[in-house]
Amino acid sequence: KPTHVIHLAAMVGGLFKNIRYNLDFWRRNIHINDNVLHSAYETGVQKVVSCLSTCIFPDKTTYPIDETMVHNGPPHSSNFGYSYAKRMIDIQNRGYFEQHGCRFTAVIPTNVFGPHDNFNIEDGHVLPGLIHKVYLAKQSGSALTVWGTGKPRRQFIYSLDLARLFLWVLREYDEVEPIILSVGEEEEVSIKEAAEAIVEAMDFQGELLFDTSKADGQFKKTASNAKLRRYLPSFQFTPFRQAVKETCAWFSANYTNARK
Repeated sequence: KPTHVIHLAAMVGGLFKNIRYNLDFWRRNIHINDNVLHSAYETGVQKVVSCLSTCIFPDKTTYPIDETMVHNGPPHSSNFGYSYAKRMIDIQNRGYFEQHGCRFTAVIPTNVFGPHDNFNIEDGHVLPGLIHKVYLAKQSGSALTVWGTGKPRRQFIYSLDLARLFLWVLREYDEVEPIILSVGEEEEVSIKEAAEAIVEAMDFQGELLFDTSKADGQFKKTASNAKLRRYLPSFQFTPFRQAVKETCAWFSANYTNARK
C-alpha cells in the first residue's frame, strides 16, 4: 500500500539507440507510464513524481526552454518516440488531477550522470559512455575518439544532487505542472569540454580525436531553472568537475560490476 511513488522506470538510451528504435521507445514507455500511473490511482497513492527529460521539448524553439513550452511543437526527429511518450505523462497527470484530484506531477532533469550509471558505449548517454571510452583508451594506450564534433552543449546534473531534489519535490512541491531540475544556464558545457574534464579526472595522456562523420544530435537544449530557484534560491549544486571526478573514481573502482 504505497502512499508515494517516484516513477523512474523507462526504456532509455543514447542518441544512436534512439535513432534505431523510435517505435520501441514509444510503445514501451507508453505502456510503462500508463501501468504505473493507473496502478497508483487504483491503489490510492497520494503522490506520484514521474521523470521526464529535456529532449521532449520542441526542436525549433527559443532558449532558454521552460516548463510552459513542452507541447509547443515537434521534438527532435532523432528521438521522437521517446519524447512523445514522455510528454504524455504530463497529459495523464493533468487528466488524473482534473478527473480524480490526484496529486501526480513530473520533474524534467537535464542530462543526469553519476555513480551506478549505465556506462555502455553503444547505448548509454554521452558522459558515462565517454568515461568508459577514456578508461579503455587508457588501458590500451590508444587515442580517445569522441563521436561528433564536440560542439553541442548540455547542462549536466549530478545524480546525488538530483536525488536530493527528487525528495524535495516528493515532500514539498504541490503543483501538477512539471518543474525543471537543472543547474543554471551559465553551467552549460560543450561535449568537448565534458570530454576534457573526464580526460583530466582520469589522468589520460593520449590523443583526443573527434569523429565528425557521426551525428551530433540536437545542438543545445538550454533549460531555465528559474522556477526551481524561486522555490529553492540557495540550493547548492556539486561543481561539474568535482562530480565528474567522483563518477570517474567510482567507475574505475567498480569496473568489474558496473553496468556496461
